[in-house]
Amino acid sequence: MVSLSRASKTLKSKYAQFSHFIFIGRANNGTAPVANSCNSRLVSPYCQLGWGQNAFFCSHSCRHSIKDGSSIDLSQYPCDKIRNFSIIAHVDHGKSTLADRLLELTGTIRKGHGQPQYLDKLQVERERGITVKAQTATMFHKHNFLGSDTYFLLNLIDTPGHVDFSYEVSRSLAACQGALLVVDAAQGVQAQTVANFYLAFESNLAIIPVINKIDQPTADPDRVKAQLKSMFDLDPSDALLTSAKTGQGLEKVLPAVIERIPPPPGKSNSPLRMLLLDSYYDEYKGVICHVAVVDGAVRKGDKISSAATGRSYEISDVGIMHPELIPTGVLLTGQVGYVVSGMRSTKEARVGDTLHHCRSTVEPLPGFKPAKHMVFSGLYPADGSDFEALNHAIERLMCNDASVSVTKETSSALGMGFRCGFLGLLHMDVFHQRLEQEHEAHVISTVPTVPYIFEYSDGRYVGSVITLCSERRGEQLEYSFIDSQRAFMKYRLPLREIVVDFYNELKSITSGYASFDYEDAGYQTSDLVKLDVLLNGQSVDAMATIVHKSKAQRVGRELVEKLKKFIDRQMFEITIQAAIGSKVIARETLSAMRKNVLAKCYGGDVTRKRKLLEKQKEGKRRMKRVGSVDIPQEAFHELLKSS
Repeated sequence: MVSLSRASKTLKSKYAQFSHFIFIGRANNGTAPVANSCNSRLVSPYCQLGWGQNAFFCSHSCRHSIKDGSSIDLSQYPCDKIRNFSIIAHVDHGKSTLADRLLELTGTIRKGHGQPQYLDKLQVERERGITVKAQTATMFHKHNFLGSDTYFLLNLIDTPGHVDFSYEVSRSLAACQGALLVVDAAQGVQAQTVANFYLAFESNLAIIPVINKIDQPTADPDRVKAQLKSMFDLDPSDALLTSAKTGQGLEKVLPAVIERIPPPPGKSNSPLRMLLLDSYYDEYKGVICHVAVVDGAVRKGDKISSAATGRSYEISDVGIMHPELIPTGVLLTGQVGYVVSGMRSTKEARVGDTLHHCRSTVEPLPGFKPAKHMVFSGLYPADGSDFEALNHAIERLMCNDASVSVTKETSSALGMGFRCGFLGLLHMDVFHQRLEQEHEAHVISTVPTVPYIFEYSDGRYVGSVITLCSERRGEQLEYSFIDSQRAFMKYRLPLREIVVDFYNELKSITSGYASFDYEDAGYQTSDLVKLDVLLNGQSVDAMATIVHKSKAQRVGRELVEKLKKFIDRQMFEITIQAAIGSKVIARETLSAMRKNVLAKCYGGDVTRKRKLLEKQKEGKRRMKRVGSVDIPQEAFHELLKSS
């Protein structure tokens, strides 16, 4: 069961605890100071930028000819010159475009070079136009701070906006001290805006509101400011008005980051403590870990240990993401980067783990809350002999997606496979697509299910939304108005009713104006039944599903009708049934392909024809007893879409 959550004004007093970080300031902009290991003499000039209605960006990359990172002197950036911040927002509010502009503004990438949404590197992100993985980029920026020009090291983390990837957001915020809360000037505050705000708020981060897309004809910044004030108690005067597309107002973003967000609180003279944020597998280097140095420093050649596994490793490479991997030989307190430690197994890199120097005793960092899986689906190799290859591909992909749970299972119809837990239906779909694109794995996916607890014994658009929730067995918990044009509804709904097409129907009946978020609300008793699919009397366990008793008849009818379309005709009759226990509630019959055995009979006695027909009929009965039905992969995919 799930519940729609909303922002509460009861946190107003808590926000005041970090409001003292808010200042107003402007600055010139430039590239980073770069120095060789022998001295700290600046070897790169910075470029002066002009700003107006149509802003232009620095075209000189601060990387210059830096390819090995040897001329980046990270010792010039103590904690007070470091700012770690994240960009959080609802889907399609302009996070990735804003990240591109900031990278161009600091000279980290060149304007016009590379692809749009530069940090969205996965093929699935390109095809779908969404951010799936949080990505980090280190930037260097010159700012007039407290009366003097100072270079700052800025670590930017671009996060996903869809609710299914909120685990990525929560992990990213653990490495930050502040966040840019981006809100579309036309759409205003939406569901994931609220959810992400409270993720940052509960982490005690300084929050800078950024109202984006102010160049749109339908933009209404004043209305959005009022929403930020009423829902989050954010001062409207602190909101930055920007257009990432045209560059308008972007000159105020980085000065606000430097002046409003506090530096990392770590201690440089304490023993090393690193938080493992993320990881991915490289065929040549092994596991590459993204880390945040909380205390101390780590250098190439250091020997470190894992607090979770107790295993020891030697650092073979260490550096920053700029935004590609740039070796620097060292990471200091408060800095975010990567380390290569020789981990060969993806199971050794546990997200949230604390890494420290060998022979030193440290207090482990809090880590992360375990992901709560909401949708479960079976994954089976299309060819049974590819089980080990699929197992290998899933292990590699889990290294880069720690929110997936995997357990092995066996199906009498599909053989050996895996039962995988995901955070939502989109998360599941993206995982399947990444398996095929990145690891060339061909899989069969069974109908997604959700966890149940069974006890045996001897819930002008408002009306349409209420109707939709009622049809999905929803229980209304709250109904209020945010302002004169926005209504807020909170329902308790069975998770089974929303994981497939609820969001699409909600967008359809509200012409795209409604937004939606959900969270786990525990288990409740319900009148549920197991719906089995039988082919010629034999149950197909991979197609079994749990449904509410009131909907069993309709769901069963839809299942058998769809199967009839996708199963090929055989030489014998195929009976497709949907049953609850021993009671058949829906049935379709796929007739047999029939040879015309009477073609050679030209006239003659009718008993001869009857004899031939009876012989054919008996042969088909015998084939039905010993024949097997092959279920094509398309049938599983179609049931997955319409379950």
